[in-house]
Amino acid sequence: MSASRPHRIFDRKAYRRRRARHDSPESGRFLLTEAAEQIAARIGTINRSFVSALDLSSRNQAFQILRESAANWTRTGFAGGPGVVADEESLPFADASFDLITSVLSLHAVNDLPGALVQIHRALKPDGVFIAALFGGESLRELKLAFAAAEAGLLGGASPRVAPFGDVRDLGGLLQRAGFALPVADIERTTVRYREPVQLFADLRTLGETNVLAQRRPNFMSRRLLAAVVTEYVRQCGDDQGRVPATFDIVYLIGWAPHESQQKPLRPGSARTRLADALRPADGTKP
Repeated sequence: MSASRPHRIFDRKAYRRRRARHDSPESGRFLLTEAAEQIAARIGTINRSFVSALDLSSRNQAFQILRESAANWTRTGFAGGPGVVADEESLPFADASFDLITSVLSLHAVNDLPGALVQIHRALKPDGVFIAALFGGESLRELKLAFAAAEAGLLGGASPRVAPFGDVRDLGGLLQRAGFALPVADIERTTVRYREPVQLFADLRTLGETNVLAQRRPNFMSRRLLAAVVTEYVRQCGDDQGRVPATFDIVYLIGWAPHESQQKPLRPGSARTRLADALRPADGTKP
């Protein structure tokens, strides 16, 4: 029996086109620098030198921050971009090829994230590390509410406009399922305040992160709908000065390829000291 295909959430061709079109130095002004610096700092806490590294589709501005973290890099990108033209859903690398793999704000738009993580795990050498940042949690929750209200009022129902984002606990679980040792997932929230919602739309275009959902409406958004979205955004979320917030939750993932040198949890029942004894006061009385 053949394996079933993963559910198609994103139009990957459209995502590649938009990312390739907007991968410019200007795109680093918006969240990329923060995420890349976080990953570089976490790599810097690891007491080892990385020789062979792979970066998965990070934008040029982000990669410049990561460059010094390893001696030799291979990069994947989209057509017309740097390095190997490849998709995170189908990596063309042999097993145990790299001792470091990174990705900055790209994996959130993969249809088969569990499968991509399995491939990343296989491409790591034993004791190699994978570190990534991706949008997750409640990112763009204000925009979702504004679109839903505007389309309900004008069109009688909402259509897919903002991508679903993974929960930090679920993403951590995917690392474990993919076979990573010592998996860690944590989340950092950034709230950006804009004078008006159209500035948020411009930033998302600069990132190449506009709507690429497979079930999106095929026609362009009308000016009437855009005006209604702006109105709803300000009405629901605006402050007394007319500014509006945009929430971005960035999830950071860290996982290691298993190796015998890594710390392992104790077997259940193997502890030699009872918790009650550890809590007992020095005078011997019961805690």
